[in-house]
Amino acid sequence: MKKNRAFLKWAGGKYPLLEDIQRHLPEGDCLVEPFVGAGSVFLNTDYPRYVLADINSDLINLYNIVKTRTAEFIADARLLFNEQSNDAIFYYASRTEFNGSRDPYRRALLFLYLNRHCYNGLCRYNLSGEFNVPFGRYRKPYFPEDELNWFAERAQKATFVCESYDVTLTNAQAGSVVYCDPPYAPLSATANFTAYHTNSFSLREQQHLAELAIKLAESRIPVLISNHDTAQTRLWYQDAVLHVVKARRSISRSITGRSKVDELLALFS
Repeated sequence: MKKNRAFLKWAGGKYPLLEDIQRHLPEGDCLVEPFVGAGSVFLNTDYPRYVLADINSDLINLYNIVKTRTAEFIADARLLFNEQSNDAIFYYASRTEFNGSRDPYRRALLFLYLNRHCYNGLCRYNLSGEFNVPFGRYRKPYFPEDELNWFAERAQKATFVCESYDVTLTNAQAGSVVYCDPPYAPLSATANFTAYHTNSFSLREQQHLAELAIKLAESRIPVLISNHDTAQTRLWYQDAVLHVVKARRSISRSITGRSKVDELLALFS
């Protein structure tokens, strides 16, 4: 089966693990994703309905605009993908405009431009809530027209909401299946913390996510969570059926540093 790519570049995206995730996701009436990110799982499954959430308001705003104003958005976004716009001065001016803009449509256009032109497709904000990823210096950034159209087509079955993971999980209805791709737990105590939008996703929140998954499973709503395979995650997920998968790290300063690490798919059911 052909795998469909997301139109956004996304650190930690689940495209490489799709086959493993598809294999362990139960059937249901609706797939709920509290950490939708670039949406690779949504784009490569076929549930009757989707509830797709993220705490990043720029992401959810973009998705709702692509869903409802597809042709207009693609035509306008294409204007930002040319030789003149693939330039550091243009990039930093656009980043400044994005951070100052309050117009949802303009922010959506600039968010896509920044995503495809910034360093490694990172999405990072400073403590003031300003996007602060540097210019990526790509030879010719790709304009994802086919991917935008596919997303828009699939999005007609989806509801996009900006909210915290615990709200999304608490609202999950009977018949739903939940897939959680939280910011990953650190591989070691000295590893850098993982940023969850402008806030850090703490170890306590990681544990809380597992506790909510147990509650949902008791209500016959299965939950699949992906995370690093560590002693800590195995403790949090001790009530789940654990599957170990190999995943290549996508963010590293050098290709040789992009080693394969064990990841867990924990199924609470």
